[in-house]
Amino acid sequence: MSTPTAGQLALADRIAHGGPAPVAAISHVAAAAYTDPARWAAEKTALFDRLPQVIAPSALLPRPNTAVPHDGFGKPLLITRDADGRAHVFMNVCRHRGTRLVEGMEAQYAPRLVCPYHAWSYALDGKLVGLPRADSFPGLDKTSYGLVELPSRETSGLIWFAFATDADFTAASAVGPDFDAFGLGGLHLFRRHTHDVAANWKLIMDAFLESYHVQRLHAGTIGPFFKDGVTAADKIGPHQRSAVGRVAELAALPPGDWPALRAAVTFAYQLFPATVIVVSPDYVNLMVLMPRGHDRVLVEDFMLIPEAPATEKARDHWQHSWDLLDTGVFGGEDFRAATLGQQGLESGAIEWLTLGTLESGVRHFHEEIESRLNTG
Repeated sequence: MSTPTAGQLALADRIAHGGPAPVAAISHVAAAAYTDPARWAAEKTALFDRLPQVIAPSALLPRPNTAVPHDGFGKPLLITRDADGRAHVFMNVCRHRGTRLVEGMEAQYAPRLVCPYHAWSYALDGKLVGLPRADSFPGLDKTSYGLVELPSRETSGLIWFAFATDADFTAASAVGPDFDAFGLGGLHLFRRHTHDVAANWKLIMDAFLESYHVQRLHAGTIGPFFKDGVTAADKIGPHQRSAVGRVAELAALPPGDWPALRAAVTFAYQLFPATVIVVSPDYVNLMVLMPRGHDRVLVEDFMLIPEAPATEKARDHWQHSWDLLDTGVFGGEDFRAATLGQQGLESGAIEWLTLGTLESGVRHFHEEIESRLNTG
C-alpha cells in the first residue's frame, strides 16, 4: 500500500475542514513577459539551459534495451534504458562523423544501436561496442568514444535531465515521495501526443496554476465534475502542488484512508520550470512543455493508467478519457485559450495582466522565474 505524504494529507484536510486563508491581493504580470523575444532568450539561458527538466515518464521505456529518440528540446536527444534497467539521456549523435544515430521518434528495442552511415554500434549504456574495419582506426580507444551523455536522474516514475553538466537535481528528488504515493513508477503508458501551440510557454503553465477558469472555460467538458470542489495549494521548493475535492466526501472519510481520499481528490503538480502533472483518481496526465520561442511551445501529453488494458471494453474506457482530455480539454480548451491569449497580448492592447486572489499560484510562479533571472 502506498503511503501519502504529510503535505498531501494536509491539503485534503484543508479542503475538508477549512483553514486560514492565505494572504493575497490583486497583483500583475507584465505583458512583455510573454511577448518579448529578449525575455524568452533570458529564460532559455537561466532556466532551460541550466535547470533539470522532466523529459518523460519511466513508463515510456518499460523494459531494458529500449531507446526513444527525442527532438522536442531543439537538439537530437536519445532516452535509453540499458540492459541493467538504468535510464540515460544521450545526444542522439554518432561519435564517428556526427550522424544522427537513431531515426524517427518511436521506441526502438535492441541490445545495440547501429549508426546508419558507417555502422558504428553502441550499447544502450552509451558504450561504443563495435566498428567495422577497426584496423583502419589504429590506436582508437573505444572507451573514449561513447555517446555524449547528459546529466539525468530517474526518480519516482519520472526521468529528468539537464543540459548543464553541473545541474542540481535536489528539487527533482523533493517531489519524489508524493509520486511514490501515487505509484507513478508502476503505471502503464496508454497514449502520448505532442501539441504544437502558438503561445508563450508560460500561458500554458498559468492555466494549471489556478482553478478560476475551470467553471468557465471547461463548462461543457470537465467543469461539472468540479462544481462543488474546493481547492487548496502549497509549494515544494520551486514546485507547486494543488488539490481539488468535494468537502462533504472528504469530511466523511476516516483519517488515513488513502485509497478513499485518492478517489475523492484530484491533485495537480506544476514542476518548475515547465512540467504539469494532473493526478485524477484513476489515471495520470503528464504534460512536458518544450518552448521553441517566445510565441511557440511543444507540449507532449502522456496518459498513464494502472495497467495495460486486458479487454476491448477496458481499452475503450481509457480511450474515451484520453479523447476527452487530450483533444477536448487540453487541446480544444486550455491550449486554445493560450493561443488566443498570445494573440491578444501581441496586439499591445494591455500592458499588464491582472491576477485576482484565486490566481495566486500564477503570481508565485512568475516570482520564481524572476528570482532565477535576477540571480542568473
